[in-house]
Amino acid sequence: MTADILVSAVLPVYNDRAALEAAIPRSIEALEGIAPGRFEVIVAEDGSTDGSAALVEDLQASDPRIRLLHSDARLGRGKALNRAFEAARGTIVCYYDVDLATDMEQLGELVGAIAEGYDVATGSRLMPESEIVRSGEREVASRGYNLLVRTILKSRLHDHQCGFKAFNRERLLALLPAVSADHWFWDTEVLVRAQRKGYRIREFPVRWRQGRGTTVKVKDVGEMGSAILRLWWQLHAQTD
Repeated sequence: MTADILVSAVLPVYNDRAALEAAIPRSIEALEGIAPGRFEVIVAEDGSTDGSAALVEDLQASDPRIRLLHSDARLGRGKALNRAFEAARGTIVCYYDVDLATDMEQLGELVGAIAEGYDVATGSRLMPESEIVRSGEREVASRGYNLLVRTILKSRLHDHQCGFKAFNRERLLALLPAVSADHWFWDTEVLVRAQRKGYRIREFPVRWRQGRGTTVKVKDVGEMGSAILRLWWQLHAQTD
């Protein structure tokens, strides 16, 4: 049965019980339309204290398509994703934010890009065709951050932090040992390193609306800049 799994969808979770109650059934519905009977939903639960783990335990007891990866201590988003992708059984792995900010009708396009031969697929909120709803403060922070990534790290992509990505699992696992970010910067570092390794990447516009649990603010730009500079130093101080 393990060998038959095509798609592993990961939901990174930290105190998101209410969102999980909607995200898990919606994920199963979407994945049944993409890979009927050949998928799993992995909840990468990162030290929650709101009963998120108990909810998933109850669900997985009656549905083998649902898997809980629980951590007693907070790992950070990046480490939680690494752990989930290493444990995944699908040849295609993807993840998306538990608030389902990106239109789930586009999950087929995300997974399909990997099935077509791309190594990485990522949604973009900053392409001209993207349809987004979010506050002006977050829009300024996002555009400023991505401009820095393109300028300093020479990325060719528009949006590095959109929580809607898929990978060829084998190619991703080959990249992860070099990735040092353990929290929010994980997304950017993976995309930058993938480009430097010549991975085939598909970026496409998404329909996206701002969720309640978002954390990136204009005040975070200084921290973002420090992370970008650290990665620039790592890339230039080491030989690929």
